[in-house]
Amino acid sequence: MSNRAPYSQRLPSDESRDHLMVQVAKLYFDMDRTQAEIAHELGLTRWQVGKLLTSARAEGIVKIEITPRSSRKTSLEVALQNRFQLRDAVVVPMGDITDPSLLIDSVGQAAARYLAGMNPKPDLLGVSWGRTMAAVARALPQDWNIGAQVVLVNGNSALHVTSTRTSAVAEEFAQSAGGQATLLPVPAILGKSSTRDALEQDPIIARVLALAEAAPVVCFGMGGLSHQSVLTDSGYLTQDDIARLKALGAVGDILGRFVDAEGRVVDADLDNRTLGLRLDHLCEKEWAIGVVAGAEKHSIARAALLARYVSVLVTDETTAHNILEETP
Repeated sequence: MSNRAPYSQRLPSDESRDHLMVQVAKLYFDMDRTQAEIAHELGLTRWQVGKLLTSARAEGIVKIEITPRSSRKTSLEVALQNRFQLRDAVVVPMGDITDPSLLIDSVGQAAARYLAGMNPKPDLLGVSWGRTMAAVARALPQDWNIGAQVVLVNGNSALHVTSTRTSAVAEEFAQSAGGQATLLPVPAILGKSSTRDALEQDPIIARVLALAEAAPVVCFGMGGLSHQSVLTDSGYLTQDDIARLKALGAVGDILGRFVDAEGRVVDADLDNRTLGLRLDHLCEKEWAIGVVAGAEKHSIARAALLARYVSVLVTDETTAHNILEETP
């Protein structure tokens, strides 16, 4: 729970106000929070919470149930929030669509709307890289967070050049915000743990990692355990590495760190050679926004939730159903 002073500026009047009304309405009507609790959690005044609830009812966003203007499955969102004690959830209805690129684009757009609608917006934001985060970056509106500082939280100097710009996420986040990006221009995975240790002690790298640890908001994707993983495409892992990780019980990676179904690191040696924000820091973040979509990522999404690496989940309807059905 945040200890910051109540937000004293005027409420937004654009699309971000709709998203804020939905968030307040879910907390009040479906999660039985008091207006004082909501005000404290979201950095608002009680008067602002009351005004948002009144507007939500007057404008038809709240009837018998919450019906946001944007396409969302609020019943699944509330179920996920209650089951995993999440701060928030966004579930995008996709029907029978299974095409990975369409799922990633749709969920990326939802995550971009969520970030642009945060109130107040973060001055310092940490981001990971990869296909999903590239989709989020593409969908961000221009000037969504003027002057924001964006820091890359894991190494991304690819060994192989690919046709997709999956590594330029921090730059694109900063450009659309009219802010500044701080990069981590080192490999995501190194050959020796001693090399990782030496790089972490370098003053420049240490300064970037300190920024990543200080960021109150981190937005990140998750990788399924696949031979088409962005880490294999980038040259960090081989097909044999993926097979070995699967044999160890890995279900995917978060920030390049491979974990099992409970969110535990499966290969200590590989983890010791991985450079970037450690997973335990995600548990300490005020906002740890996990963005995930597609069948191959069902298991890693569930693992991230069970391990409390995520406080806000943005996902598709099928993934949300699978997580809830597979979690006792």
